[in-house]
Amino acid sequence: MATFKTFLIFILAGTLLGTFVASLTAPSYIEWNNSTPLATQTMCNLPEVVRGVTASLLHSQLMGAAIGAGVGLVVAILVAVRARSRSKQRPGTPPPAATAA
Repeated sequence: MATFKTFLIFILAGTLLGTFVASLTAPSYIEWNNSTPLATQTMCNLPEVVRGVTASLLHSQLMGAAIGAGVGLVVAILVAVRARSRSKQRPGTPPPAATAA
């Protein structure tokens, strides 16, 4: 059960971190992607643009969350494997040495 808890914590932390990073980086990319090429003034349907930009931001956040969860899962696997190998390497306490009387 402790391993499952460790996996869940790493996956959720990765998801939150991925969403946070996507929320910081996606708006500048979306702005760059939706700007006009030669800085000319264009006519547009504003409600359609707002829907498109919002959909792009939510999609970016979802992708960031998925990538973060995947990275968190990989890190959790590495931590679990390392903890298991450390527990196998530790020998038990040696028996006390016999004293000559």
